[in-house]
Amino acid sequence: NEGITEAHTKKVAELLGFTGDSLKDAQEQMTRLYELFIGTDATQVEINPLVQTRDGLVYCVDAKINFDDNAQFRQQEIFSWRDTTMEDSREVEASKFDLNYIGLDGNIGCMVNGAGLAMATMDIIQIHGGSPANFLDVGGGANEKQVEEAFRILQADAK
Repeated sequence: NEGITEAHTKKVAELLGFTGDSLKDAQEQMTRLYELFIGTDATQVEINPLVQTRDGLVYCVDAKINFDDNAQFRQQEIFSWRDTTMEDSREVEASKFDLNYIGLDGNIGCMVNGAGLAMATMDIIQIHGGSPANFLDVGGGANEKQVEEAFRILQADAK
């Protein structure tokens, strides 16, 4: 496990058409992006576009970054910036109780104990012509309060 190397960044920068000083700048940007990805427990760092200005400077013009929710304990500052108004309110509510909720387009609610069972349950529902309304995993060690909140979240969905 060597991570990203100068050879990797050079190859990618050259494939993107960078030359001369801008080649080195592009390599530095890629190295910084890799360090950001690793250092913040990101699950995605997307740059689109990476541009070269007329004077040869290289910039990341737009970025999309997602972080691993399971790393919140290590990345408290990053998660303090979380804007929950941009998220599904059911997912936000579920996360307050250490539940994993993902809203779907169907009309059959699913509350399960474990991600594997959730996937199998959703597959069975679809095989028989139904459509799951959600993925709600209470986990293996759910307590009474978590199960109660899970039912409340399910009931809040009008589907």
